[in-house]
Parts: sequence; structure tokens; C-alpha cells
Amino acid sequence: MKRLRYVFFLVWIICLVAGRGSISYADDADEPHIAAQSAILIEASTGRVIWEKQADDRHYPASMTKIMTALLGLDIISPHTEIFISPEAAATEDCPLGIRAGDCLTAEELLTGMMMVSDNGAAVAVAEQIDGSTAEFARRMNEKAQELGMEHTHFSNPNGLTDPNHYSTARDMARLAKYAMENPSFRRMVSQRERVIRWTLPRNGHLLVLNTNKLLGSYGGTTGIKTGWTSAAGGCLAASARRNGVELIAVLMQTSGPEERFTDAEKMLSYGFSHVRMVRGMAKEKISRRVWVKGGTQASTWLHPVSDIDYPLIHGEDPGKYSLRYDIPRVMTAPIRKGEVAGRILICYEGQPVGSVDMTADSVSQGFSIASWLVQLFEGLLVRL
Repeated sequence: MKRLRYVFFLVWIICLVAGRGSISYADDADEPHIAAQSAILIEASTGRVIWEKQADDRHYPASMTKIMTALLGLDIISPHTEIFISPEAAATEDCPLGIRAGDCLTAEELLTGMMMVSDNGAAVAVAEQIDGSTAEFARRMNEKAQELGMEHTHFSNPNGLTDPNHYSTARDMARLAKYAMENPSFRRMVSQRERVIRWTLPRNGHLLVLNTNKLLGSYGGTTGIKTGWTSAAGGCLAASARRNGVELIAVLMQTSGPEERFTDAEKMLSYGFSHVRMVRGMAKEKISRRVWVKGGTQASTWLHPVSDIDYPLIHGEDPGKYSLRYDIPRVMTAPIRKGEVAGRILICYEGQPVGSVDMTADSVSQGFSIASWLVQLFEGLLVRL
């Protein structure tokens, strides 16, 4: 009898374990099965990770690199600045715009064409316009990457042509894509399915271009952003879409064929939309934090979030378990540019950071004021408060 009970007990344990295993497999089956070697899916406003696959593995980013090039171009060059195409830019491998040495386009036209059809020569022309050479521009790219917290990224050129010292990860590229899509000019640029690009020289030069991002017009709600492909990198894609108040960004790297990146992105985005909903938090107008300023014409400035604080809930989560923490400096040094990122709001679930929203500062000119001098004098005390 005892043996019989023991046998029944073992059978019960085995069935229980098997039952749990079947539930786990069902959950796994719900996840997107993709061909890309590395991928990540995030909620766009907070950067919260919804799903990932080997997201910290290093790969060539190919033309997703141009996201950084476009951001720096938009930040530094006036959209009406005329950019002349150098012989070096014109001779760059793969220039679907057909630019030639001596051609001239405004920065807006050149950047838009670069992003829509992934023109490598256009990226060289932008780099030369800003820093005189691609090598100097790459230094600027890497400085910006460090500022954004892209810890496993190094850029060697502005276009993503293969170089052993030019690499990134899906997680880092998602961080870059999130930041880029907060720029209204960038967002408009990458959301266009087709556009006529116009030359300044030769006069009346123009070309109708179609965006290489095939999700635009085929996957509902697609908002951007950038494709990439080389034989070494395989297929790469950063793709964003918005549905029912939720915007997601999918980044994937190293597919064996160029079409797989689009089917992979569709699977990832659809998975995210079926599992994520946004809960209204606080309007950005209702949030501000004051920080002290030394070396300025005034002794303090205000930080404001770049967007409303909404909470992405992954299926089954409790909105009451969200909280906010402020990661901001006590003291800043003038000059401070208006819109300069100076801190962030950490969005936490059950006390653990799951996303963030940048905070930007109001401007303060460099100069002297008694109050700002006192801030510098008592900085050590203020930092400890």
C-alpha cells in the first residue's frame, strides 16, 4: 500500500511539473519568433523594454548609423544651408540619389534624401559640412553616443559602411531611435513614404524617391524610422509604429536576407500592441524641478520633461506599482542652452527603473551675479542637501 501511494505521489508530481511546463511553452509560443540574431522592442516614450533577444550582442549597424548623422545634421546645420557635394562624397559606394561632384542641395533636401533612400555619399557630404572630414565627424558621433548612454557603440563613419571599429547593439540603437523620434523634424523626415528631392544646382534638378522602409504604407500605424543592409551586417531595421495611443520601437540586427527584417519587425510590433497599454500619468506642464546655477547671470533654472509621463503596462501589471524618481543635478554650470538635456525622470515599477523621460533646462547665460557666485561658494553644501 505504501509503495502504491508512493507511486501515485510520483505520478502526481510528474503531471504537475509537466502541466507547468506546458503553460511555459504556451507563453513561449506567444512570443515573436524571428530570424534576426539580435532584437529589442521598447515603448517609445519611456524606453521600457517589452521583449528582447540577445539585445547586447555586438553587430554592424549598417545604415541605421545615419540616424545619428541626421540628428547631428538637424542640430547643427540650418535647413536652408546649401551643401556642395565633394568629389569624395560623390565617389562613395552606393549613392541612390545620383549626386555628383559640384551638385548643391539644401541641408533639408540632402538629409531627407539620405534618410529615405540611404544615400552613403549624402552622409559624407553632411559630415564634411559639419567637421570638414568624416574622421572628425565620427568623433562627434561617438561623443553624442556617450551622452545618450550608448555604452557598446563605436562609430567610424557617418553612413554605416563596414568597418571593424564600427559597431553597435540592438539595445543601443533602440536608445538612439527613441531619442531621434523625440525630434519633430526627424520624425517628419522618416515618416514620408515618398518625396521629391530638389537640387539647388543643377537648377530644376529633382528626383522622386521612395522610402526604403517598406513598412510605411504596408503596416498600419508605421511612423518611421531607418533600414540598413550590407553583406557583412545582413538586414537591419529600426521601425516604429503607433496604435491606440501606444507607440513602439523595434530594432533588429543581422537577418540573412533583406526582406526578413520587415516580417520580423511586423511580428515584434504586433506582439507589443497585443500586450501593452498606456495608462495616463502626469502632463509635462505640471512637472518641473529647480536646480542651482553657478557662473551665470542668474542662480537657478528650471528643468521640464520632454513629454507627458505615461505608464506602459505589460499584460497583467498593476498601475499602482508605478512610481517616479528624479535623476537631476543639484548644481549646473552656465552657460546652459534652452532645451539642453540636464536630467531625467526615472519611471519605476515595483521600485525598479523600467524607463525614463529626459528633462531639459531653461537657458542661463554665462556671466556674474551675486546669487550665482554664492551658489559656487556653497556648492559643496548644496550638493549634500
